[in-house]
Amino acid sequence: MLTIRKSEDRGYADHGWLKSYHSFSFADYHDPAHMGWGNLRVINDDLIAAGGGFGKHGHRDMEIVTYVTTGALAHQDSMGNGTTIPPGDVQRMSAGRGVMHSEFNHAPDAATHLFQIWIEPREKGIAPGYEQKTFIEAEKRGRLRLIASPDGADGSVTIHADASIYAGLFDADETVTLPLNPARKAYLHVAKGMVAVNGQNLQKGDAALLAHESSLTISNAQDAEVLFFDLAP
Repeated sequence: MLTIRKSEDRGYADHGWLKSYHSFSFADYHDPAHMGWGNLRVINDDLIAAGGGFGKHGHRDMEIVTYVTTGALAHQDSMGNGTTIPPGDVQRMSAGRGVMHSEFNHAPDAATHLFQIWIEPREKGIAPGYEQKTFIEAEKRGRLRLIASPDGADGSVTIHADASIYAGLFDADETVTLPLNPARKAYLHVAKGMVAVNGQNLQKGDAALLAHESSLTISNAQDAEVLFFDLAP
């Protein structure tokens, strides 16, 4: 089964400094039909204006992955980390038994675009943790590059969850086919451009929800950037 969720069907919030599309129920957006997919709980497509950001706030018992596409995001947390996340970097923060952090776009004249992803952990109450790694464009060109996994395989960041995340860049005749376990769920989000997934055309902001499928084929791409998730059922 492959279900397409169109970009315009997502939740949306405009806070002035923040414009955010919610693929699943989040904050004031609540849709009982879209509470998550497998153990994927949140994908927020965020545009943070110059000088804007999230002040210090807390999280518990969630694996949080941040993927920046343009601009940069400054991060500080109660574990003592103070970093900047540029495009190409992937940040993993395990909230565990509790963590405080802030995120800001300190640029004076440029917006930051990012995806914040929440995945439910395998175990609650673990020690908070942090990791950040760089994945250059060449690693993602014409393929799905593993960027997060339960065991840190292939140099990916380690998430304490039964899930793996891939990122890919596709254009023109670049195609890829990935075998899937039909007993699991999968999710593909189009971050940029246009692409066909198992013959179904998707554009920026669209997503494909997959269940009981044995493979995923990406084709007919036009300047596309995608995030793909292998998820617990």
